[in-house]
Amino acid sequence: MVRANSNKLSRMVAFMAQHGTPHFHNSEGLARIEIGAKEFQCVGAKPPFDHPHVFLDMGHDTEIVCPYCSTLYVFSPALPHGAANPPSAVFEVEHA
Repeated sequence: MVRANSNKLSRMVAFMAQHGTPHFHNSEGLARIEIGAKEFQCVGAKPPFDHPHVFLDMGHDTEIVCPYCSTLYVFSPALPHGAANPPSAVFEVEHA
């Protein structure tokens, strides 16, 4: 059993290393944002008006509301991983 979980964890880590966790923002104050990810981080608005960067996971659902800014995120399987509609909602993380 441990081996099966270890393999699953290894695949998850490899996926995240290749794709990263997408970040989205709602600086435009949109009612909803379509995204190509079910696990992501919401930053609220662009800094300096951002809220704590919270990790959200839709699980089996196709939408989720951010508990900080109340943005409705809707999963769209037509979008590539990390993309958004509108594209301006994608937040580019600056790496140090």
